[in-house]
Amino acid sequence: MSEISATIVKTLRDRTNAGMMDCKNALTEAGGDLDQAETILRKKGIAGASKKASRAANEGIIASYIHMQGRVGVLIEVNCETDFVAKNDNFRDFVKDITLHIAASSPICVSREQVPAATLVKERDIAAGQVAGKPANIIEKIVAGKIDKYFSTVCLLEQPFIKNPDQTVKDYVASKISELGENIVIRRFVRYQVGEAVEGETNES
Repeated sequence: MSEISATIVKTLRDRTNAGMMDCKNALTEAGGDLDQAETILRKKGIAGASKKASRAANEGIIASYIHMQGRVGVLIEVNCETDFVAKNDNFRDFVKDITLHIAASSPICVSREQVPAATLVKERDIAAGQVAGKPANIIEKIVAGKIDKYFSTVCLLEQPFIKNPDQTVKDYVASKISELGENIVIRRFVRYQVGEAVEGETNES
């Protein structure tokens, strides 16, 4: 069997909203047959994550993680639909995984929608300056690509998950939604690091 292409994996993901690795594994199991792979995902319940994602998530937990002998700390709120799942060890292990990821990967926000407008303008200006002199349509495509790359660096959901870089954090969340049967939302987080600059702070004594 030929290697599963990224294009067909994306097609299956668009159909089902399942994670990239779940889609690739299903396609491999189905010998590359798109319809059969979709059936496999639906039987496993993975394809249902998109429907659950629209449901209200008002329960959950606030968790913390201290790393590197107290030099890095993370505080996070992750929501689910019921108190039953909030107390589930699987859910709590998931939240711990996310705090570990934040400590290691230093995202600045949960999703691209939360990137400050001023920061985005600055990044676009930098990207455009790097390709100055090229035709306008080429500049636009290159800048768009660089901004997508920036999002994958600073947005938690778009970062490669540290325990499995073949999937994003968003893919990992989707897999847990399917596994636990409830919507899960990473609501907010704060990451602290000893000695890091604080906005508006000066070094004057």
